[in-house]
Amino acid sequence: MDRIEQLKNFLKDEPDDSFLNYALAIEYVGRNDMDLAKDIFIKLIKNDPNYTATYYHLGKLYEQQGNKDEAERIYEEGIKLTRAAKEQHKLAELQSALTNMLYDDY
Repeated sequence: MDRIEQLKNFLKDEPDDSFLNYALAIEYVGRNDMDLAKDIFIKLIKNDPNYTATYYHLGKLYEQQGNKDEAERIYEEGIKLTRAAKEQHKLAELQSALTNMLYDDY
């Protein structure tokens, strides 16, 4: 059984588990199935906005799809949350991603 099937089986028992949903989305990214990954990331932010790792990956996904406005919005939302939670490493990652994206536009 592959990882996606394993994660789906775990999610049958715990459909709202943030880590399992995040892991499933990351697996879909790894398989280049960006639409499924995006749907899971969006649902995860809606259901658990404090699961801050989601913001970096959803922002990157939007960037790859050429939707820089949405990527910027997601990065900024994640920056606010990680700053408030004093999650310095995640904050630095999000700030760097946003800065790099904006810098690449010039």
